[in-house]
Amino acid sequence: MDLKFEVSGRINRPVSEVFEAVVNPDKLSAYFTTGGAKGRIETGAIVTWDFSDFPGAFPVHVVEVEKDKRIILKWDAHDPAASAPYQTTVTMRFEPTDDGRTLVTIAEEGWRETPAGLKSSYGNCSGWMQMLCAMKAYVEHGINLREGMYK
Repeated sequence: MDLKFEVSGRINRPVSEVFEAVVNPDKLSAYFTTGGAKGRIETGAIVTWDFSDFPGAFPVHVVEVEKDKRIILKWDAHDPAASAPYQTTVTMRFEPTDDGRTLVTIAEEGWRETPAGLKSSYGNCSGWMQMLCAMKAYVEHGINLREGMYK
């Protein structure tokens, strides 16, 4: 079994605005990283994402950025049962729709085929879908859905 997933949603804004809401740490901090994001997402950068419901900030390795089209990231799998640390790959795609919206697709893959890897993949799938919903509310209406939802 290959542990991977893909989630997607449409945001009623142009691609450039939606893309900027992800790569800009101030905007990302306003709806996703409950403890803040540090560093602009650019090819080769290592940025950090802090979530108040997890201890410490997560280092995120930016593999590739294609402006207004695609972002590829790697970060730790957080698989406590693994014999050695490993990373998963996150790919975000941004596509304009015929009606002026943006289709955002987020895929993640690379977990080990273990019960802990499976559990971690399900948790991240849920987290990325929450991120898409929160991004839609923030970009379209300026609302932070995650505020007060966690610790």
